[in-house]
Amino acid sequence: MPTATLATPQRDSAKEMYGPIAGNRWVQLISGIIAMILISNYQYAFTLFSPGMKQTFTGVPYAKIAAVFSAFILFETWPMPVAGYFVDKFGIRKLMTIGAIFIALGWVLGGTVARNPFDLYIYYGVIAGTGAGIIYISSVANAVKWFPDRRGLAVGLTAAGFGGGAALTVIPIASTIHNLGWAKAMAVWGLAQGVIALIAAMILRHPPSGWAPAGWDQTVKQVRKNVAQSKVNLTWTQTLARPEFYFLYTMFFFACAGGLIATANLSQIAKSFHVSDAKILGLALVPLAVTLTSLCNAGSRILWGSVSDRLGRENTMFMTFGIEAILIYLVTKIGGHPIAFVVLFSLVFLFWGEVFSLFSATTGDVFGPKYASANYGMVYTSKGLASVFAGFGAAALAAYLGGSFAVPFYVSALLCGLAAIFSLFILKPLVRNRIAKEIAPAKLTALGQMALNKVETKKEEKPLARVS
Repeated sequence: MPTATLATPQRDSAKEMYGPIAGNRWVQLISGIIAMILISNYQYAFTLFSPGMKQTFTGVPYAKIAAVFSAFILFETWPMPVAGYFVDKFGIRKLMTIGAIFIALGWVLGGTVARNPFDLYIYYGVIAGTGAGIIYISSVANAVKWFPDRRGLAVGLTAAGFGGGAALTVIPIASTIHNLGWAKAMAVWGLAQGVIALIAAMILRHPPSGWAPAGWDQTVKQVRKNVAQSKVNLTWTQTLARPEFYFLYTMFFFACAGGLIATANLSQIAKSFHVSDAKILGLALVPLAVTLTSLCNAGSRILWGSVSDRLGRENTMFMTFGIEAILIYLVTKIGGHPIAFVVLFSLVFLFWGEVFSLFSATTGDVFGPKYASANYGMVYTSKGLASVFAGFGAAALAAYLGGSFAVPFYVSALLCGLAAIFSLFILKPLVRNRIAKEIAPAKLTALGQMALNKVETKKEEKPLARVS
């Protein structure tokens, strides 16, 4: 009678190395999302602090206050390649700890020591911006590494923490500013966010070398039919030698500008559209708009990141960037209509936030997951360039044009349309052709090995000749 054999359970090297909590990829994902929620206020709540800054720094043109936002984005993005390199080299915990300290220090100093916009360039921009950038690249790259099978969804959820976290806190922050003033509110929230980020840093780990999720075969040609994934891990120097990097970089800038204009200047845009004092259902328009746009921003990253796992990254970019171009153009037609203002800007962010899930997932697909921190860090610096146009540039141009933001939005709509065209007609064939060349030699090797195995099998089966 045959004896029954029990199937050997698949070993999980992550849980063996880190334990059941830190070794669980879903715990890793949630910890990264929490960290991203914390740093979201540094970008998306700026528009709540800027009116108070303008009152405090009397006589200072608004464009110089808007430049605080640009400084934050520049230092959130430009040190990212270096931070990403150190994350890959020394591990995520050490860099996350530094990031947590920096975000706390930046807002605490900005709320207690800053006496002019230049001080805020240093505290809010350089210090807090660098800390936020470290946390951002660490969390996104960690999602790329833990979820090769659901990369679009994982980075979408992580990026949603950054895009939508402000929806949870914008009204409490606005209330704190109303009660304590912008400076004290900044110090209080900065300290609280830094402490929680430090706790998240203690949990985060990169997966062990060679780890793969249960039931996922890394030798499969594609995760999804429409998603092309390279099996080659390119270092940052090799990535810089690839033409697809420069198309990704350009497209990121083009697609990013419109949403950043709204993010940096929503209070002033509402004023220029003559709706800043309006209320909807008893709620002040700007905090309500920031809350709703933050929710749509978060939903966009999850929705379109997940869709891209099935539809393909480039196809999803073409669709969303094309619709975004139309919506940004329509923004210029809604002056004097509060409800239209809230609805249209919510739609703008619903088709804008996916930038931060699609480009990170694509970077992992095209250049491999091993050096994703450094490689996506380089791509992400394009947001810094966009911020110069979106923050200081758009505000200065609007001031020159009598307070109208129409021209910056026209330019942004054009750039977004170009990004849509580039994604389908340039990036897609470029990426697919390169990855097809990587797969072809692997196929030939596998076929050759199968043929050799058949020959060896026939030799073994051939009967020995009789000796007469």
